[in-house]
Amino acid sequence: MAEAQSGPSNARKRKYRSDGVSPTWVKRTIEGPGIWATCVKGKEKGTVGELYDLFESLATDMWPIEGHDSSANDRDNGSDAGENEDDLETQIAKEVAALKRPKVEKRFANCLTNTQCVIFISCKPPVDPVKLVMKHVDNVQKTGVTRTKYTHRLTPVSGTCVANLPELHSLCRRTVAAYCAQENSEGSPRARKASLHTHYKVELRVRNHNTLTRMEIIQEVAKCMPSNYTVDLDNPDVFVLVEVFKSTFGMSIVEDYYRFQKFNVMELANAHNEPERFEKGAGRVQDKKQDDNEIM
Repeated sequence: MAEAQSGPSNARKRKYRSDGVSPTWVKRTIEGPGIWATCVKGKEKGTVGELYDLFESLATDMWPIEGHDSSANDRDNGSDAGENEDDLETQIAKEVAALKRPKVEKRFANCLTNTQCVIFISCKPPVDPVKLVMKHVDNVQKTGVTRTKYTHRLTPVSGTCVANLPELHSLCRRTVAAYCAQENSEGSPRARKASLHTHYKVELRVRNHNTLTRMEIIQEVAKCMPSNYTVDLDNPDVFVLVEVFKSTFGMSIVEDYYRFQKFNVMELANAHNEPERFEKGAGRVQDKKQDDNEIM
């Protein structure tokens, strides 16, 4: 009898996980391009909510949806008409019209990690996670406003795959080819420099994975880099970000990784709002850059 009574209660408890994230509204697998985020322990659910709001706001400006503004204006007009006390039939007609509007497909989805302090938000086209994160960290560095409360570090990945060497090699090839094609199409000074010689560094982070060693992963990534790319651990032009989480491998290629405090938004905000804390000898990333300048 006691077991029968405890059954429904346990079922209700299992609906929510220890990190506060309900499996009914998250993806059970980590897939596609997306953004890894670390956060305050125990605040995973709140972090997901604030990242949804942040990413949607940035994506709306960077990749506007056709007809979205007009829908917003319609809603505003409807609210104004409500304030003018329209008759009941008009209000009902407006509500019915609002229900019939096509729903905008969500461009971000939280993927279940079952790990404290670690979150993965997948992105759907046309959202580019690298451009999204670069836009945000640039804003934080200029303003000192993070727009988030619990988020620490953001790490974009242009793609993900199963963490084995053949899949890793294939993803590296695709990511490097896409990055080079994008740089060449934009015609930036860095792209012209890259056509001659480029220095790079692999930034590897491994969590809950013991199948492949760090050296195996780094060597496989190095095999996929173009011939004019040379390893430089002290003064790289680009950074190859590699994230290995359990059985998932993700990577991206970014610039100015150290200048943006390794995409740690809290550190960026502190550097802007409390510059005295980031004088020489106060921060690891800052120290490294200053030491490099002294050597040069």
